[in-house]
Amino acid sequence: MPITTLLFDVGGPLDTEVAFERAIDLRLPEAVRRQGVDVTPESYAAACAWAVDSFAPNLYQAVVWRLCDGDVFAAHRAWALLAEEMGRIEFGEPRDGMIELLAALRAAGFSLGIVANQPLTLSAKLERLGMAGLFDSADGSAALGLSKPDPRLFLAVCARLGAAPADCLMVGDRIDNDIAPARLLGMRTIRFRCGRHVDQAPRTWSELPDADVATVDALAAAIDRLTG
Repeated sequence: MPITTLLFDVGGPLDTEVAFERAIDLRLPEAVRRQGVDVTPESYAAACAWAVDSFAPNLYQAVVWRLCDGDVFAAHRAWALLAEEMGRIEFGEPRDGMIELLAALRAAGFSLGIVANQPLTLSAKLERLGMAGLFDSADGSAALGLSKPDPRLFLAVCARLGAAPADCLMVGDRIDNDIAPARLLGMRTIRFRCGRHVDQAPRTWSELPDADVATVDALAAAIDRLTG
């Protein structure tokens, strides 16, 4: 069955999130320390690795929980503080060459959609990324009331685009939130290897992506191969 529809995660493939990750690395440990918990660079790195390996849907919430060592009240306070501080900052760094690739894919006749855990401010982020107007469905999880890895989020976007899962190819940076649920629905998948999940390992062969890429040029080639 020919692929007619391309679905994209935002953080990673479209937005490099370099500044976002840098801000998290400063603010998350400090938010936990303010709850009286000692956080060392080693314990923070170990908590991040644990969250990735355990397929935690919300990576940073899991990191806070791990660092607080089961203290639910400290974890809640730290998370609220982190969310408040991060919410004051506008992030969005387009990956070089991605705008041009999206425009070319759209011109080639593909339907483009976003499947991403993103707040109601996603439209403003797409404006900052220079990608507004490039997607036929551009609402994130907050607007649709579902979050990855719930396959229903993928199905909701498919319905908006008038596509069946078999018509779709999903591009994301995470095995747990992007590749595994998309493959479960019968979609083709490409993992864009970057960020904290760059080395996340599938639990079985059923979670292997159809292609692994690390550059926009390699992504374009993989899309061409899988849709050709």
